[in-house]
Amino acid sequence: MLPQILPKEKVSTFVRMLQQTYRVVGPALKERGFYDYQPIEDPSELVLDYNITVASPKRYFFPAFDVLLKYKKEQAQDILKSQVEVQRTVLFGVHPCDIYATWVLDDVFSKDTKDPYYLARRERAVIIGLDCNKPCDEKSFCLDMGSLNIDKGFDLMLTDIGDRYYVEVATDLGQNLIEQSDVFTAAASADHAALQKFKEEKQNNFKHKIPYDTKYLPELLEHSYDSLIWEANARRCFSCGQCNLICPTCYCFDIIDEDEITLKEGQRIRKWDGCQLRSFAEVAGGENFRPNAGERLRHRMMRKGHYMKLLFGKLGCVGCGRCDRNCPADISVLRTYQQIAAASEATV
Repeated sequence: MLPQILPKEKVSTFVRMLQQTYRVVGPALKERGFYDYQPIEDPSELVLDYNITVASPKRYFFPAFDVLLKYKKEQAQDILKSQVEVQRTVLFGVHPCDIYATWVLDDVFSKDTKDPYYLARRERAVIIGLDCNKPCDEKSFCLDMGSLNIDKGFDLMLTDIGDRYYVEVATDLGQNLIEQSDVFTAAASADHAALQKFKEEKQNNFKHKIPYDTKYLPELLEHSYDSLIWEANARRCFSCGQCNLICPTCYCFDIIDEDEITLKEGQRIRKWDGCQLRSFAEVAGGENFRPNAGERLRHRMMRKGHYMKLLFGKLGCVGCGRCDRNCPADISVLRTYQQIAAASEATV
């Protein structure tokens, strides 16, 4: 699967070809100058020089509200209908951190009990990545979290090398898409040289922001379990759950059964839940295992930097910085990880 070249003026042609078979989703400009992943109707809506999207493309595999099944009682029999409705989708222009996050979710929903709803959408999706050679903004720390440089989890990877994209092919599906289109040409020596220049610039533009190798993050978090850092940061927390909603790897959910008043019809809905909400750890009888914000904040940070590593072999934070950008109380994951390092030095 040799690299290919896609001229920028041919991107619209390629998108129209994809639209014959797939729903195409990609970064588009929203109100107030923000970008977000949206279904693309007109190829001109697709923006490939964006910095970061408001949210990740997670919701196209794991919707915020998902009808799992419906039931209807007719005579003496119950009719159950599963709602695994899957639309073939191309995610176009996905940055490495969001691809890495999808890779994490693949592990989450395929380990032990497999999730048929997530996997049905995932198996019928195409991911066309878009590499980046500079940080989205000062909130990003993807280099530290290992999500900046990836070599799998996508079908095609585009790299901007001027008036064209260098296209790396990772799967047979990606190769088939190229073969179905007449807008690609084989990469030449000048293209390979341009890619090398891009990689050199990328290496120079990204700097580490956490003062330690994050392979030590789980141990540092464990040693900081009783630290005052959690309560100090959580004093500002509104327990709004915005960080959970915006995170590309949060996957907690609740199940709700909605029945008609006749009890003859109803549906089962899965909806996102969040560990920062006061009710998240509440059980029967009103007992709450994490009643205060400091405990909930610690749990979220431990989850991202320690527990998910134990469960799935990958850190749950990809360093995209979305939670830091969107927290109304200015609680920062990056700053917290930096504070943990400083506290650890103080106790040595």
